[in-house]
Amino acid sequence: MDLIHKLRLFFDGDHYDRRVKFNDDIPFWLNQATRYGNPILELGCGTGRVAIPLAKAGFSVTGIDISDSMLSQAKKKAETENVEIEWIKGDIRDFDLNKKFQLVIFPLNTICHLYTLQDLEGCFSCVRRHLLPDGRFILATFNPRLDILMRDPSKRYPHAEYEGPTGKVVVTETNWYDRASQINKIKLFYRFDDEEIIEELTMRIYFPQELDALLKYNGFEIEHKYGDHNESPFMSDSPWQLVVCKPGTRMSP
Repeated sequence: MDLIHKLRLFFDGDHYDRRVKFNDDIPFWLNQATRYGNPILELGCGTGRVAIPLAKAGFSVTGIDISDSMLSQAKKKAETENVEIEWIKGDIRDFDLNKKFQLVIFPLNTICHLYTLQDLEGCFSCVRRHLLPDGRFILATFNPRLDILMRDPSKRYPHAEYEGPTGKVVVTETNWYDRASQINKIKLFYRFDDEEIIEELTMRIYFPQELDALLKYNGFEIEHKYGDHNESPFMSDSPWQLVVCKPGTRMSP
């Protein structure tokens, strides 16, 4: 049967960890932490996919996320791994932790959940307030591919396949890209044994020159821009935008 699920499987901590197996970026974040130091704040920390390895390596980590399910899963995992992490429920567009950090990180497309200029400016303002004068802000998002964004919206494409709590789950997706708003509207179809659950996900697409300009005009100076997690130079065909920033001067409109 078809229905719109209210539990948001995409942001369910248990399903997230079963579905997302990506960990190729962990050495990159460990290298950045070694380079720039403590303490570290992770925005949109989810289930601790990045925060926990950093803590296991001896770094002092704070993670902030708005999802109770994600944070609950993160706390369970941190306890199992015997690491201390400060987990905070909060909105990355508007938070005040009364603390400054040497490194603020924004991994794995989390910026794509900031849909409007107001969302982005709120987040970047919080980052500036929480960053030490010699600190660094590092964000990671994909380098947009038009061939994916402009796919036939009537066709389903493979998304994920994983062993869920009650059996195998096969996830397919469709997408429709709104060029005016730069929002990619995605439908996820979770196929269980006897039902199909549909969820709607939206992601804001950030193009390379646009992202650089947004950082500059919101008070950050780009120090490095890499195209992958091996720190290769950013180029047209790079899969990622990995941007290392230091505090700069916010430019007036």
